Amino acid sequence: MERIKKFLKRLGPGVVTGAADDDPSGIATYSQTGAQFGYGQLWTAVFMLPLLVAVQEACARIGGVSGKGIAGVIKEHYGTKVLYFAVTLVLIANTINIGADIGAMAAAANLILPINFALLTVLFTVIILVLQVFVGYRAYANHLKWLCLSLIAYPITVFMVKEPWWQILKATFIPYFEFNFQFLFIITGVLGTTITPYLFFWQASMVVEEERDRTSNNLRIAQRVNWQLIKTLRIDNFIGMFISEIGTWSIIVVTATVLHSNGITDIKTSADAARALEPFVQSFPHAGYLAKVIFAIGIIGLGFLAVPVMAGSSAYALSEALNWREGLNLKLKHAREFYGVITLSTVIGLIINFIGIDPIKALVYSAVINGIAAVPLIFLIALIAKDKKIMGEYKSKILSNIFVWLAFVGMFTTVIAMFYTFFTG
Repeated sequence: MERIKKFLKRLGPGVVTGAADDDPSGIATYSQTGAQFGYGQLWTAVFMLPLLVAVQEACARIGGVSGKGIAGVIKEHYGTKVLYFAVTLVLIANTINIGADIGAMAAAANLILPINFALLTVLFTVIILVLQVFVGYRAYANHLKWLCLSLIAYPITVFMVKEPWWQILKATFIPYFEFNFQFLFIITGVLGTTITPYLFFWQASMVVEEERDRTSNNLRIAQRVNWQLIKTLRIDNFIGMFISEIGTWSIIVVTATVLHSNGITDIKTSADAARALEPFVQSFPHAGYLAKVIFAIGIIGLGFLAVPVMAGSSAYALSEALNWREGLNLKLKHAREFYGVITLSTVIGLIINFIGIDPIKALVYSAVINGIAAVPLIFLIALIAKDKKIMGEYKSKILSNIFVWLAFVGMFTTVIAMFYTFFTG
């Protein structure tokens, strides 16, 4: 029993990262997938799992072995041009995503509470910033772990609906494909919101943060790495990514069954998906309203989890690039620039909801932008993870290499095909 408790205490970066993967932008993208194509893209949840696990495991291993985040490793071994390119991609994608997610959280809360949308966006932003800037790392990390429970909302809604299980089983394991822009645009968004840049930087930095929290100041993190740590990182990572894909699969199933089957094929936001469920879920009295509330609560909870992850990953990346002190374990007065990036990126995200940029469209578009940005970043991660000079005996072995490169090739091919079908009609 004691060993189990000790193991559960060590879980964190992978589980939090996996849950944050299903952010409101992801929920909107998966909802649009289910509404527009029914079960046609359900297979992506299964086929993405080994690719997602491989990429995130490589990021966690890089952090554990090097004692640095992704940006720090790129800076040391690949030069400033590559570094600034990578950091710029992350900052742009994250800021758009933060704005879209805050707007989605407010819209979801508005389904339950009759509170002004603008007030809700400001309220959520203030709560997120206070928790991230002023709460100590250990307490903050524990808050994030509890927010992972928000993912339960989506498997619950699956079983509130009468499902055609044989059809779902076939669609889960047998790929379906259409070579047209609409299909490829959404599938790029699905890939981009699942194998997504902010998770790469966050997971590596969180592994460093966790080890720093356990390690005395006179012992370098990199000196503590051993195969037991790598094993723990891998288990933590697999559990997190598996939970993430369960959430993805559940959202596509629910929206395909309830919305696509009833002729609703255009969902612009995750809140729209929650609202649209109500009239069609009739398994018991008030089931539709309950399904809407559960779906909306999941959006809000995962937004509280994902927005700090995005802002934090931006702060880690930029701080490592510019040699600023960084870390959620530091007080505000000791890492002003680090917390300044967190605050600025979150506030800019909030402003996006008020300057005419449509946060509704931003949700799915931010997922597609992430899909495009992920391609060169996965290429760099693959190179770093297999580099013996950086990783030593913990460099990627054959299986890890295969799946990370498959993730790169798959996403690169999808992005090229999307642009090809766009320009050729």
